[in-house]
Amino acid sequence: MKRIAQLLLIITVVILFGFDKPKKTTISQIQVVIDVSHGGTDAGSTIKGISEKQLVEELAKKIKSINNNVHIHFTRNEDKTLTLQERTGYINSLKPDFVLSIHINANKDNTKSGLELYTSPENKFSDKSVEKANELRQKLLKHDFIKSSSIKTAPFYILKNSNAPAVIIELGFLTNENDFKYLTDSNSQDKIATTISEYLSELK
Repeated sequence: MKRIAQLLLIITVVILFGFDKPKKTTISQIQVVIDVSHGGTDAGSTIKGISEKQLVEELAKKIKSINNNVHIHFTRNEDKTLTLQERTGYINSLKPDFVLSIHINANKDNTKSGLELYTSPENKFSDKSVEKANELRQKLLKHDFIKSSSIKTAPFYILKNSNAPAVIIELGFLTNENDFKYLTDSNSQDKIATTISEYLSELK
């Protein structure tokens, strides 16, 4: 009987200490703000009844629906007019790791086409902004997107006043026939959203 009791004690000790308790892990989640440009009474560029505010909202929602690795916030979740100060105030209240403001271009010269990415040297995180703009540009070019200019600088309010690395992306020109077809095509939109989502998921 004594031997049985000792055997049971040994088995109990093995069970209790033979397995490591799972360690608690904290997942650090990257915070990204997508500035869904224009909205409300500000339609942005509008060609053939298609508005910039409509397209950027559709694309932003597609990006968020695909991405599971970062926490994405929108500056607007509905067709609403917001001032630049309101947008930036919201961005800075979140203290994000990255800000991506999505736009679509227009120009009187309908031969103008392609991607454009902007950063501001007045941003506190200017170097990081340029780095991220270049990374995103390369990601888009690798996936056979329409042509892209080199990274440009501009004193845009969102870029200057966001307390985080910030990039404005102009996804093409609605005033260019080829860009228009590309930007309004559902498959192309999916490709744009997937590529941007892939880039955001790689942020550290």
